[in-house]
Amino acid sequence: MTELSAPTGREPALVAQPRPDGSAPRALVLGATGYLGGRLVPRLLSAGYRVRVLARDPRRVEAFPWGDEVEIAAGDATDREAVRAAVEGVDVLYYLIHSMGSARDFEATDRVAAQTVADAAAAASVSRIIYLGGLHPDDATLSAHLRSRVEVGDILLHSGVPTLVLQAGVVIGSGSASFEMVRHLTDVLPYMPAPKWVRNHIQPIAVRDVLHYLLGAARVAPNVNRAVDIGGPDVLRYGQMMNGYAMEAGLPQRAIASLPVLTPRLASHWVNLVTPIPKSIARPLVESLQNDCVVKDRAIDDLVPRPEGGLLPYREAVRRALGRVNDDAIETSWQDAEVSGAPSDPLPSDPEWAGRLVYTDVRTMTTKASAAQLWSVIEGIGGENGWYSSPLLWAIRGWMDRLVGGVGLARGRRSRSVVTVGDALDFWRVEAIEPGHLLRLRAEMKVPGGAWLELRATPEGEGARFDQRALFFPTGLAGRLYWLSVLPFHGLIFSGMARRITAAAEHVQREDLAPKAKAGRIAPEIAEVETTAAPSA
Repeated sequence: MTELSAPTGREPALVAQPRPDGSAPRALVLGATGYLGGRLVPRLLSAGYRVRVLARDPRRVEAFPWGDEVEIAAGDATDREAVRAAVEGVDVLYYLIHSMGSARDFEATDRVAAQTVADAAAAASVSRIIYLGGLHPDDATLSAHLRSRVEVGDILLHSGVPTLVLQAGVVIGSGSASFEMVRHLTDVLPYMPAPKWVRNHIQPIAVRDVLHYLLGAARVAPNVNRAVDIGGPDVLRYGQMMNGYAMEAGLPQRAIASLPVLTPRLASHWVNLVTPIPKSIARPLVESLQNDCVVKDRAIDDLVPRPEGGLLPYREAVRRALGRVNDDAIETSWQDAEVSGAPSDPLPSDPEWAGRLVYTDVRTMTTKASAAQLWSVIEGIGGENGWYSSPLLWAIRGWMDRLVGGVGLARGRRSRSVVTVGDALDFWRVEAIEPGHLLRLRAEMKVPGGAWLELRATPEGEGARFDQRALFFPTGLAGRLYWLSVLPFHGLIFSGMARRITAAAEHVQREDLAPKAKAGRIAPEIAEVETTAAPSA
């Protein structure tokens, strides 16, 4: 496990307190593969907890640096049997899940999951539930997403298990959706026509401080059963947050005009258009900004002591987040969150194709480069390096996907140097990886069917063989028509992709640039010609 930044879990106020028999307490984390859960788990381990996680796809958990240090329970929070088994022997339960998608039934799904977990936790005599909810005013009409989060908190508070609901506002940290929205809006727009909510007051909080409160919450007195607000030391307007970011990023101050005509729906489309944040995530973020959201009291200070040195000011949180981005040291990112409505089933094995219609595009090339040098190019694909073929066609496909609510190409990738199962690569998701040999990607673009792309590097003679396979399982007539419509473009995209990936590997060989390629920095002289830069958001 990599060295942790603060909080590490080893701080005196955060270290796990042993059970009466002297054994280490067990924590169950729901949402362990999410933005906050992926950071909380290693800190719980560092604090001395035994950790169990509930996950729909155990492979995603195993891909984390801490994956082999936790117990993995397979299942979903709405699955009563899976939840009942997961809570056995648990002392503290972290509920870090909620719906960010736009499905009409998300409130019902959240309600069922919360009630399922509440009932199971009570039956298993769990000692404490900790839920991260949303900061909100008490006297305002809430958006559906924020209303659902309040309802989940109420269900857990009435579970019979002592529950602490931490109500946080905008979370600022490298890879957080809120930070990325601020960052890209400010980077891209020298002048911003914005909804009237840019003048609302909000109280952002650094991700470091959210993690501190989550860890500290496990040690509150057993009679505490309530909701408390958490926020950083600064109360700002959203426009001030953007200009605070601009100052830390060395950009000129941005002129911001408040327009009363931009509804949350229109504003989420606007955010989807000019930032990498897809509409399914942008809309709940925008809706959460419709009212002033500030901490009403500091009751949390009576329950969890503040971090040593105090809470991070907004601009210091931005400065640290930018440092992480520049150092390619982002622990977790919104990019790797599951996309609502995207295909999630794994690629069927070849024998299962019998009787099913599947379209394929297979390309094979040999190269003088070694398999390791070829792999260094494959591993760095996507994001800043692009897709090595037909930049215009890739850009058009990305924009088409964004227009229908997909993630598009601008999502990029979390790390320039590391790729693991579950990572997002633009509008692909890493489904399988065999280091040095195989990278399999599952499409999360909006298509009438399931699509996969496999890239392989295999030693052959004194060089290597590159195998590239695209597969598409169509759904109905629409899927068949879709494949036929894009078939002419595949000849350009996939053939050029195979040629340029092998050419890039040979350039690595000639110039001995494998370390730079692995870090995602292919030589400028070939980047312009032989790679496809993702369109800037």
